[in-house]
Amino acid sequence: MLIKKRTGIEIPSSEITPQSVYLSRRQFMRGAALSTAAIAAGGVLAACSSPEAEPGVSSTNLATGSSTEVGAVQTAMPGAVSATTDELGDPLNSFEDITNYNNYYEFSTSKEAVAPLAKDFPTAPWQVEVGGLVNKPKTFGLEDLMAFEQEERIYRLRCVEAWSMVIPWVGFPLSKLLNEVEPTSAAKFVRFETIEDREHMPGVKSPLFPWPYVEGLRLDEAMNDLAILSTGLYGEPLLPQNGAPIRLVVPWKYGFKSIKSIVKIDLVDTMPESLWMKSAPNEYGFYALVNPNVDHPRWSQATERRIGEFGRRETLMFNGYADQVAYLYDDPNYDTTQATRGGK
Repeated sequence: MLIKKRTGIEIPSSEITPQSVYLSRRQFMRGAALSTAAIAAGGVLAACSSPEAEPGVSSTNLATGSSTEVGAVQTAMPGAVSATTDELGDPLNSFEDITNYNNYYEFSTSKEAVAPLAKDFPTAPWQVEVGGLVNKPKTFGLEDLMAFEQEERIYRLRCVEAWSMVIPWVGFPLSKLLNEVEPTSAAKFVRFETIEDREHMPGVKSPLFPWPYVEGLRLDEAMNDLAILSTGLYGEPLLPQNGAPIRLVVPWKYGFKSIKSIVKIDLVDTMPESLWMKSAPNEYGFYALVNPNVDHPRWSQATERRIGEFGRRETLMFNGYADQVAYLYDDPNYDTTQATRGGK
């Protein structure tokens, strides 16, 4: 079932793209080559995915804060989306794009190679072990993860490589899973770990990175309603190249924070050291907040290229989610400039 959150910014039903129109456009896109603009995104990143947008297919952000209430329930049909733009009026990217141009170094450093290499990656059975500083450690099977009410969450994704897109995720708040295991008072951070499958993930045989892929959040960040565990997109189950069967989505941070194919979550009392912090500590810090005022050492973050658009647009602080997350960083001793890139 697909749960829609009511926020007061819903698009009228008359503007919703009919499923038949979406599916016909998707079939057409299968026969078309990816635009060369989609290949323009360069740089180094392992945990966000992108490609060229398909104009005209769009949706809305239905999750803007913890005060929203669950509204109507509808069946999640393949390709179904609830509206035509996000809350800023921006169209969402096509299913074909999102699933065929991916950063996922466990399979390949080539974006176009990930999908074919990942097509036979086994995503069932699957277990996520949750433990550490909790009162009720638990191993969640797929059936347990899908038992959480699945919500439509249409978010902007801002990649550290300075491109962006709009993705219609399906999933549930991370806080719901954490509440089930009851973090202790000593827990301050959440550590996530990706599967290290050397049989099916050819990239992990490379010595370039300290596998497995590890990421982390502060506990209060993880409990924010915008942080979700995604099980699908466009109303369909996640494909392997997008992090199936379950991945993290943290829309106010750069995309590499949204770790894929999670097998382990631990509550800890010290800041986890992520794969990118180990690999390039001068370029990637723990917080990775989207901040147009702090450049990457090798490129500006002031603007971004929205996939499918010509030209560039200004990057928004916290990727446009400041109203929901800025309070997390109100501490006067908190240096958002340093925390965005260099760690803290």
